[in-house]
Amino acid sequence: MSTASDARDAAADGAPGNGLLRMRELAAQSGVSAGTIKHYLREGLLPEPVRTSRNMAYYPPDFVERIRVIKQLQEERFMPLKAIKQVMDEDPERTRALVELEDRVIERAAAGEAKRVSAAELRRRYEILDRLEELEVLTPTKSGYSPSDVQIVEAIARFRAGGYDERIGFTVYDTLRYRRALEELVKEEVEVLMGRLAGEMDTDRALRLIDDGREPLNDLIAALHSKLLVAELKRRRS
Repeated sequence: MSTASDARDAAADGAPGNGLLRMRELAAQSGVSAGTIKHYLREGLLPEPVRTSRNMAYYPPDFVERIRVIKQLQEERFMPLKAIKQVMDEDPERTRALVELEDRVIERAAAGEAKRVSAAELRRRYEILDRLEELEVLTPTKSGYSPSDVQIVEAIARFRAGGYDERIGFTVYDTLRYRRALEELVKEEVEVLMGRLAGEMDTDRALRLIDDGREPLNDLIAALHSKLLVAELKRRRS
């Protein structure tokens, strides 16, 4: 990594050394305009460059990745600059690892959801799609339904086949109860998972750990649900 003394030594020779960048080079490599970079500097999101004169400064190569992370947090996670500055100041390497891990998890999940079942095919098998879409339990695209959407519909169909139908008061609206509970659970789960894995192990190993945890997590939730159900029924009886 280039240091301030490296830059000063290079500047004394009239040219950058050790890969140091001028503003136009930094803008080109980071994909961010010079105006945006200057704004980041004013906001304290980037360390001060080494200034060799009033109008000349050199920037270390690691500024490129730092700028990309800042822009990513700003555009994809809608974080305000003050919040970005705080996390970057606390642990920039951990922040980079967190962004990389989140991106890889999202990419893998998106790849798994890429396969689509046409709306026409699913409608031939099930009659509840419209209501589930209205409730945003299903989120189809023009290409059709994702594998997760299909699993949701099939699970509800199995409930109905087992007797959980509208004649005794069970409707698709009951799915909202589970979604509300899971939204809070998943929010906390993501914070804990990313906080413990990002920066503590390489991204590929973290992804394998997440994959390996899916099946036991489902078993754990099912077992806890059964246990809590019995406990609640006993509580009501007493």
